[in-house]
Amino acid sequence: MSVPACSLRPYEPGDAEALFEAARESVAEVFPWLAWCHAQYSMAEAVEWIRSRRQLAAEGQEYNFAIVGDDGRFLGGCGLNQINRIQKFGNLGYWVRSSTTGRGVATETVRQAADFAFQNTDLVRLEIVCAVGNERSQRVAARAGAVREGVLRHRLMIHGQPVDAVMFSLVRGASVSNEAQTRSRSY
Repeated sequence: MSVPACSLRPYEPGDAEALFEAARESVAEVFPWLAWCHAQYSMAEAVEWIRSRRQLAAEGQEYNFAIVGDDGRFLGGCGLNQINRIQKFGNLGYWVRSSTTGRGVATETVRQAADFAFQNTDLVRLEIVCAVGNERSQRVAARAGAVREGVLRHRLMIHGQPVDAVMFSLVRGASVSNEAQTRSRSY
């Protein structure tokens, strides 16, 4: 399978409209798993998200990225958050706009985000936590080379309800994929 043409870059203020459009397009598929992507998602929410993520990145608390195609089209977002500086691990999350799913973009995104984390931070472990029912996200994690570690009871709160989640991990020094190691990227 060929690698999809996509890359990660920090959010820019000009991304608000594209983020808004992608979120609104993706409500049916994303909302069941990520409550922020709701039918009333507004441009103001997109603007605030980008502003606040840039501040968190400047402070080294989170690293959030726009996923863009080789044509510059906004394809989704991913991030490293819930960073534990003492134990040196963080959460890796991702979403891809509905019109882009099924093309390997999310899998490539996970690989690129892991490369960024292991090359630019001192994190030694990245966790991908997916609701048990979110089979698409679980397939992405597995295809990206993450190791499935087990099911955690009531690990996530989705729409105010506790749900079981599958824990995947990527660790520094382990091969994410031979292909990912041979590609060069700019961040």
